[in-house]
Amino acid sequence: MSNAIVCTNALSSLPSLEMAIAELVEKLKANFSGTADLGVLFISSAYASEYPRLMPLLKSQLSIRALIGCSGGGVIGTNSEKEALEIEEEPALSLTLWQLPEIKVHTFHLPADDLPDLDGSPDHWVDLVGISPDENPQFILLADPFSARINDLLRGLDFAYPGAVKVGGLASGGEVGFKSGLFQDYQFHREGTVGVALSGNFVLETIVAQGCRPVGDLFQVTKGERNIILELATADRPNQPLVPLEALRDLLNALSESDRELAQHSLFIGVARDEFKMQLGAGDFLIRNMLGVDPRLGAVALGDRVRPGQRLQFHLRDADTSAEDLEIMLQKYQRKSAHAPAGAFLFSCLGRGAKLYGQPNFDAHLFQSYLGKIPLAGFFCSGEIGPVAGDTFLHGYTSVFGIISNA
Repeated sequence: MSNAIVCTNALSSLPSLEMAIAELVEKLKANFSGTADLGVLFISSAYASEYPRLMPLLKSQLSIRALIGCSGGGVIGTNSEKEALEIEEEPALSLTLWQLPEIKVHTFHLPADDLPDLDGSPDHWVDLVGISPDENPQFILLADPFSARINDLLRGLDFAYPGAVKVGGLASGGEVGFKSGLFQDYQFHREGTVGVALSGNFVLETIVAQGCRPVGDLFQVTKGERNIILELATADRPNQPLVPLEALRDLLNALSESDRELAQHSLFIGVARDEFKMQLGAGDFLIRNMLGVDPRLGAVALGDRVRPGQRLQFHLRDADTSAEDLEIMLQKYQRKSAHAPAGAFLFSCLGRGAKLYGQPNFDAHLFQSYLGKIPLAGFFCSGEIGPVAGDTFLHGYTSVFGIISNA
């Protein structure tokens, strides 16, 4: 295929930034010919004091037409044997080069102060980003967790570019007090969001693995205010509402001893995104934190807005569930996708990795076991960006894959 997408990743874990960049450049030049249309770079927070030096050093050795990148508490890349590795809490630098024939590449930096009013016209968002919805762009977004106003940004982009895929993550650091780093076209930023809009002859598909399993009954909200659930009803007792705290106590009493222990620290609420789908399974719920309870009212606070009519179910998360959920999502992707991936990104929560599974490289290796040894790059995030049922959300404890293929 003469116009095929070409993707190559290089990974270095040398402690010296200069040596790591030199190693990356050497590996990339050995496996990549011509000029890259896009580079995507992830740098470990172990180099935090040297973020301002990264772009000048890289620019002196490698010419890339468009570039985005950010810092992470861990970095994901592919070694010389094409094996994907997750390097956590150690120095690491990952750079992916892409040749993207027949594809428009448009990078941008969006300071939070420049974001339009959510009640305004979508044209304001289009003017800010700088690409027309008529070009059907797909987005990769990398944002600072403290200054990006990320939820407003995602709502605005969904408003202006409905149907466009948006994937990415919030930059992260390994040490308290270290600020994140964002990079766009050899420029260094501390705040806001950097991203790339791709439009043309390609496909960007996603896998959003939230790592939870449902437990107990499926409920419907009969009364709620802002993010407070005040009253619930089950499908078999729609006219017998109960307070959420009562439903939670019934659930805990019905759980096994091991699940009851797990619920003490890993209990979440899944919000069904499709109001009409009867049989709900993996990927049908948006998982949100349960923030607390009000014993006086029997109410439960959720990490999102609620409204009457929504269907909810309690969820548990652990290593086995996360592994099973990702495998189900990979099998589902494998059955449905008709495209041959050229490369992929993995945006994984800092709470996953070896901390969750007790072993390194779990998500990356499971991904490659299904899709083959394609280049995989990414980082460990402070929040993951990906779609659920057509809308884009900020997630936690999730692994989001963005898979780029020839159309």
